[in-house]
Amino acid sequence: MNAARAGEADKARVRLIGLPTDVHSSFLRGPASAPPAIRAALASDHSNLACEAGFELAADIVVEDAGDLPLHEDAGDDAIIRAAVADAIAAAAVPIALGGDHAVSFPLVEAVAAAHGPLNVLHIDAHPDLYDDFGGDPRSHASPFARILEGSHARRLIQVGIRTLNAHCRAQAERFGVEIVPMRGFMPADVPVLDAPLYISIDLDGFDPAFAPGVSHHEPGGLSVREVLDILDRQTARVVGADIVELNPARDRDGVTATLAAKLVKELAGLIARNGA
Repeated sequence: MNAARAGEADKARVRLIGLPTDVHSSFLRGPASAPPAIRAALASDHSNLACEAGFELAADIVVEDAGDLPLHEDAGDDAIIRAAVADAIAAAAVPIALGGDHAVSFPLVEAVAAAHGPLNVLHIDAHPDLYDDFGGDPRSHASPFARILEGSHARRLIQVGIRTLNAHCRAQAERFGVEIVPMRGFMPADVPVLDAPLYISIDLDGFDPAFAPGVSHHEPGGLSVREVLDILDRQTARVVGADIVELNPARDRDGVTATLAAKLVKELAGLIARNGA
């Protein structure tokens, strides 16, 4: 962190965008109620606004909150999401989206790529989300990265935490050239350090359920909080957007998963500030 506090114009700027939708969830609904739970954890007096890179929200990073978008859980939602992202980028703010189910990553990445060109994407998840469609829904939360890659919005996709790779998704990964870092014998140093422009998508079920019980899809054998923080800390490229998705408050225990999501907001903002433009 700089020894002196930067002036407002010199600070990194992030914009939180709440996406209250879970219409494309395949198992349980609930992530639509996640954005307020994340904000409440972020504002709670149980902690402060410092991140591990030494920056503090508000003091060193301008944090704008666009609130929750007026989504209708219909085909028009993608346009609403794209417009909110475009507005953030036009205001020189890096969008950090609070999902919502993982289907929202498609319009988010689409909009960020429209401004910055094809992205390098770091995707943390238990699932590859590469289905051509799932249950007859090509916009399923199990399909966003198939849509992203079909649209040529990502030039490189690195997936970490995957432990549900079936034959169809394996074939899809080969088709699109997805790079999956195996969980067996995993070390954070196994994850490539990506070039800019970098987009980071964090599905909370990428964590082991011991750390993140408040998700719809419990998948044992996942990442620890410290492993994910180490993965993020190793990234040196300019971050142009991020999302945190799939918190299901109805399944959370004492708010620990919402607290983790709030921690990730701080750490992503710190990474944006540290890595700069």
